[in-house]
Amino acid sequence: MNENISALPEMSDAYSLSSGQIEGYQENGHIFLKQVAKPDEVSVYEEIITDWVMKLNYHDKPVSERDTYGKAFIQIGNVWEKSEAVKRFVMARRFAKIAAELMDVDGVRIYHDQALFKEPGGGHTPWHQDQIYWPLDTDNTITMWMPLVPIPQEVGTMTFASGTHKLGYVSKQEISDESHKTLGQFIEAKQIPQVNYGGMSAGDATFHAGWTMHSAPGNPTDHMRKVMTVIYIADGVRIAEPDSKARMSDMHHWFPGCQPGELAASALNPLVYKKS
Repeated sequence: MNENISALPEMSDAYSLSSGQIEGYQENGHIFLKQVAKPDEVSVYEEIITDWVMKLNYHDKPVSERDTYGKAFIQIGNVWEKSEAVKRFVMARRFAKIAAELMDVDGVRIYHDQALFKEPGGGHTPWHQDQIYWPLDTDNTITMWMPLVPIPQEVGTMTFASGTHKLGYVSKQEISDESHKTLGQFIEAKQIPQVNYGGMSAGDATFHAGWTMHSAPGNPTDHMRKVMTVIYIADGVRIAEPDSKARMSDMHHWFPGCQPGELAASALNPLVYKKS
């Protein structure tokens, strides 16, 4: 495993977005972008991130014996704190600039990263809205979702319910069988368009807003679906008063030492892009 930091790809150059892509994201709440990381870049980081995920994997039961959430994936947060090499990936200016341009803000900070590895035979990810967990005074948040290995059509991307980022809270249910049923029924009743981008190459990425409803299919293949995500918030956003246990937990976990009303800018939330 290569943790020689200076030899790792820096990914500080710009990725060009068209005005149409930015407008499409802001209208739909999601977008698919090809080769956000180049094949030679993502292959280097895949090995390092996989090694850390396997070291930190907390599951001690077979997939078949877990609850719905446990079947969905191995989920490891803030892998960047464990490794300078992973930090270089997570803090990449190229990714952060895309996030800032899609959100139409001058600067972005990291909220946190998450490795989401869906094991062979892993279950579906229920319909949910990420931002029910986030104690923030803004609706303008974004997540990059990047496969580290090719993802075939039968596994595919997440499925997004277009335009649902404009609705804010629809259900406060945490990700579960209940959220899957409630939001699924809502999407069907409102006839909201659903988009799944199909197979993806390593280094492709989707970006989606914090309120965009999304789900993901299970993994019927014999190969691990290895995905790395990074959540970004605008520089200058403040912490909102937590109105649920989930948001209280997130405030303590991801904004250590910070209080409601203060800037969402703890030591865990570095500024990773600022428009010059």
